[in-house]
Amino acid sequence: MNIVVSGTGYVGLITAVCLAELGNKVTCVDINQEKINMLKSGKAPILENGLEELMKKNKEKLIYTNNSKLAYKNADIIFIGVGTPEKKDGGANLKYVYEVSNDIAENIEKDTIVVIKSTVPIGTNKKIENIINKNARNNVKVEVVSNPEFLSQGTAIKDTLYAKRIVIGVNSKKAEKVMKELYKDMNIPIIITNRESAEMIKYASNNFLALKLSYINEIANLCEKVGANIDDVTKGMGFDDRIGDQFIKAGIGYGGSCFPKDTKALNWCANFYDYDLKTIKAAIEVNLNQKIKLIKKARKYYESFENCNVAILGLTFKPNTDDLREAPSLDNIQILLEDGANIKVFDPVGEKVYKNINFEKITYCNSIEDTLNGTDICFIFTEWNCIKNMNIQLFERNMKKPIILDGRNCFDIEKIKKYKVIYESIGREIVNNA
Repeated sequence: MNIVVSGTGYVGLITAVCLAELGNKVTCVDINQEKINMLKSGKAPILENGLEELMKKNKEKLIYTNNSKLAYKNADIIFIGVGTPEKKDGGANLKYVYEVSNDIAENIEKDTIVVIKSTVPIGTNKKIENIINKNARNNVKVEVVSNPEFLSQGTAIKDTLYAKRIVIGVNSKKAEKVMKELYKDMNIPIIITNRESAEMIKYASNNFLALKLSYINEIANLCEKVGANIDDVTKGMGFDDRIGDQFIKAGIGYGGSCFPKDTKALNWCANFYDYDLKTIKAAIEVNLNQKIKLIKKARKYYESFENCNVAILGLTFKPNTDDLREAPSLDNIQILLEDGANIKVFDPVGEKVYKNINFEKITYCNSIEDTLNGTDICFIFTEWNCIKNMNIQLFERNMKKPIILDGRNCFDIEKIKKYKVIYESIGREIVNNA
């Protein structure tokens, strides 16, 4: 089959490369010539484990172009994997999906199946099908299929090639047959449903995980009040198969490209249909408050951060990605800067992350040691392995005042007690040996 993937961002590029790994020849289309040139050179525009290696392995099966007319002309299947960013009102911005749909309508010359990989509000697949068929210039017919992705940044290749399930929302047996044929060799459970249900499965899945994270953060906050240890609590909970041990790690909230916008989008959808989705509203509120929990802890030590020398370890919303979208670090940096702090930061991704930050008056360091030198307080926002495995003595040795606020519970409490530091984490006892 002649497969085309529109969009070479996170969803589109992962989809294309994995389809090539399955033996297909795939054409990747993007309007951004700089990205196309980068891809042609063998470089990925995103940081993802194993992605460039897979691109290299399948380079004979991958074509990168900005010529949509040529790409769509004889396509059997077109995947749409462009972004659906959050609008100011919380809804999903479908501008890019609609632009691609109109481009497809203008250029296809044969009956085609269009597969929506992008996360879109319930009912969008039907709208896209109507748009393309209404505006198609040639005498062709398009069927739109919902095939949502369930990727986690850092493990996206594995999440695609060894997925727990493949969800396919179709309105015809013909489309169902084509999609089953595409995925026949993957030995993964396939769920066939209508398009609306497939769209809802995506939102319901992401929102449930966001709920788990918000819930456990609430429990962690209460643990601090009553003297319980959240690590022991989650360990005890995780043995219950009905709960599981995934997404119950306490911290300073979720970020990234999915949970923040998908919770708001589902809440927007509920409001549109005059339904009050109380649980999701609560998760959004909890997460907003959790993001600045370390700032609230820091106020015990510094009423103002004016001329306070601050070390920040970790910028990305999670380890093993260069994604800064909705990262808790950014909200906290903004507050600290507005209060007059002097900030030094370290993140192992380095310049690739730094260049995307618009904050001024920040010193970027190439090592943890340099970041800590002469500082009055340290915030940990990302649990990179190099941070989790660092020499704890560096806090005591390099900081002017060894106050550590750990938003990701990177260190064992008993180990921390061996050093002359003040250490606060999430849902655990405070260590004050300074």
